Amino acid sequence: MQVLWETAPLMANEVVERLAAKNGWNPRTVKTLLNRLVNKGALRYETEGNRYRYFPTVSREECVRRESRWFLSRVFGGAVGPMLAHFVNETPLTTREIRELRTILQLRARKGK
Repeated sequence: MQVLWETAPLMANEVVERLAAKNGWNPRTVKTLLNRLVNKGALRYETEGNRYRYFPTVSREECVRRESRWFLSRVFGGAVGPMLAHFVNETPLTTREIRELRTILQLRARKGK
């Protein structure tokens, strides 16, 4: 998805080339992934002869929102507090990141959300 969000639309062979160069993925693996993303509705395609041009159907922001909700629900039973505590305790944070988190939490507390 990242490749297509950065530069869309792309032909299938262009996606294959970029992912092979970036991740060393096999062309068959990339084509399977593209097909799965089409089936899930994350991508659409147009045909040009026997070639496929792919377009993302969801924005990066929408994808992050959906996946975050799914992760929160599946892994933490929908509970935000335990998830935040886990990541704060398990992930090294810079002083700046800690400051940003404090600011976000303080703003949320003032809004009552």
